Amino acid sequence: MSSEPVTPNPWAQWRSATPARLALGRAGAGMPTDETLRFGWAHAMARDAIHAALDVDALEATLRQQNWETLHARSRAEDRTTYLRRPDLGRQLDPTDAERLRAAAKRECDVCLVIGDGLSSLAVARHAAPLLAALRSHLPAETRFSPVVIATQARVALADEVGELFGATLSVMLIGERPGLSSPDSLGIYLTHSPKRGRHDAERNCISNVRPDGLPCEAAAFKLAWLMQEAQQRGLTGVGLKDESDLAVLQQDAHRPELPG
Repeated sequence: MSSEPVTPNPWAQWRSATPARLALGRAGAGMPTDETLRFGWAHAMARDAIHAALDVDALEATLRQQNWETLHARSRAEDRTTYLRRPDLGRQLDPTDAERLRAAAKRECDVCLVIGDGLSSLAVARHAAPLLAALRSHLPAETRFSPVVIATQARVALADEVGELFGATLSVMLIGERPGLSSPDSLGIYLTHSPKRGRHDAERNCISNVRPDGLPCEAAAFKLAWLMQEAQQRGLTGVGLKDESDLAVLQQDAHRPELPG
């Protein structure tokens, strides 16, 4: 006996193409049991992503295998509860760590790299190292990087203070984004020219939804490298710098020789 419905669900093809919750159906006045369970699982994944601590040691080991020098820092938020309740503390370095980073900033650098746990340590654990590995191939070999600073209980603006301590031309913050019910592991990238405390969000560029089901790491690295090179040439980031990296791809394709035959 066939288990298929007599009338095929017209939404089945649409639902297979997106993680969005479409045409959930109903059982009486409520949702079907399977959809209720799926929602509960997705909600639990999002909560875990927010509250789970980043495995700093594992991330450091992976980055060192890629020949990145690493440092660790914390924000002024002492624990996760404080971090969630006091966003302002997540934007400021712990004073002791600030002094330690200042002492480590002995050489000039073009780019300050910061990895912050943000609101999804899962995103950082999965995608930060692959993105940095992809980024290197898109930048000039002579690019001078700071040590990669792995920051815990961190908000986006923490990279402004770190970049200022290193005297960097650009700061790049990789940070876990607020989880959605279909994307608990989404990584965000924030690029700021002349980083310093007090910078506004309008003065940075953002690349969001970096994950296999969103913007893959290789594509994100290409966009980031393009924005970094344009930011250095124009001396700015933010609303004055539009992402036209797609045009660069089209130009490359236009100049690519056609295969014979």
